[in-house]
Amino acid sequence: MVKYFLGQSVLRSSWDQVFAAFWQRYPNPYSKHVLTEDIVHREVTPDQKLLSRRLLTKTNRMPRWAERLFPANVAHSVYILEDSIVDPQNQTMTTFTWNINHARLMVVEERCVYCVNSDNSGWTEIRREAWVSSSLFGVSRAVQEFGLARFKSNVTKTMKGFEYILAKLQGEAPSKTLVETAKEAKEKAKETALAATEKAKDLASKAATKKQQQQQHFV
Repeated sequence: MVKYFLGQSVLRSSWDQVFAAFWQRYPNPYSKHVLTEDIVHREVTPDQKLLSRRLLTKTNRMPRWAERLFPANVAHSVYILEDSIVDPQNQTMTTFTWNINHARLMVVEERCVYCVNSDNSGWTEIRREAWVSSSLFGVSRAVQEFGLARFKSNVTKTMKGFEYILAKLQGEAPSKTLVETAKEAKEKAKETALAATEKAKDLASKAATKKQQQQQHFV
């Protein structure tokens, strides 16, 4: 039994912009789980298509219940191969990705097609398919459910990362991450609390001075 995912996303940027951003996605604030990326092979075919193969290293934290099934020295990094075919004439880019280690635990295969959006030629459409499988006897269904949930979460991060890089390439201010927003709110709260403390001290000092003056007046 294999878990299947089918989804479609839209980036409000042209295909050319998305194609350029694709090769500059990492690092970004939403891809901290991506550790390394290396180009293994690249060639241009006689019909002017660009073929590439990249090796990506990502963190692969297992669920706690799965960690008990494997030795403590099992690597928590996953190696992923990414093949891509870019057809600039038809403005399409197709990518295939799959993990080459931890295959007994789980295999996640993904196919994405980037093309011009049919409703708006200035936008790019991403059609995404994924297959999640596991050969672990007795727990394969649980592993697949976990893998599918993580994949969906990573898709959200991927799209946010794409939007972040596109904004940078287009000279716009990238939208702040939740972490950055929370940090700013925390700093602002500290500043407000500090200002309130200083004001309270000032008022207390003035009150004490006034009281002292009143006491001296009566004396």
